[in-house]
Amino acid sequence: MRAKEYLSQAYRLDQRINSKIEQVASLNDLATKATTTISDMPRNPNRAVSTMANAVEKIIDLQAEINQDIDKLVDLKHEIVRTIKAIQNPEYQTLLEKRYLCFMQWEQIAVDMNYSIDNVFKVHKKALNYVVVPKTLQ
Repeated sequence: MRAKEYLSQAYRLDQRINSKIEQVASLNDLATKATTTISDMPRNPNRAVSTMANAVEKIIDLQAEINQDIDKLVDLKHEIVRTIKAIQNPEYQTLLEKRYLCFMQWEQIAVDMNYSIDNVFKVHKKALNYVVVPKTLQ
């Protein structure tokens, strides 16, 4: 695994967590829209459980997945912080932290660090050369 791929893992995991949170919100909307149909016809005892019960079950499962993913993200960010802190150059550390831990856009990094966008890319490329990917991921 290359340095950029290694550092980008946190962003991808964060995006998956956000997607699951949106799914939970959608299921919550579905569960609140569930209505009861009143009929004088006898119910089929083999009929599936209500839509609301299905939605609640899926919400619980997704929330458990989200919690697991958040735990993974926290662990991954700690690992990435250790990797970035191992770099001696504070300028490289700052740029890598802003990009791969704060998920900032290149333009915002350039403004914050008082660089041109071209200079940000040059410093980023140099900084990646100092990133040591943990041996377990190589």
